[in-house]
Amino acid sequence: MWNETNNKLYKSFEFKNFSAAFAFMTRVALLAEKHDHHPTWTNTYNKVEIWLYTHSKGDVVTAKDRALAEAIDSL
Repeated sequence: MWNETNNKLYKSFEFKNFSAAFAFMTRVALLAEKHDHHPTWTNTYNKVEIWLYTHSKGDVVTAKDRALAEAIDSL
């Protein structure tokens, strides 16, 4: 579930290992390009954390963020 705090959507994902986490990030990167929207994220070993917010709208959550979050969840 995505949590909305501090004008950002946030979700943490955990995978079996680094390779699985990196593969997920690659799929998210392709989705982000399709949505013309790019997340703020971190990766440490098997954990990926993602923050979504729209920079051009003053760093707040918009429909664009919600659409990308939904697409990420569909992976």
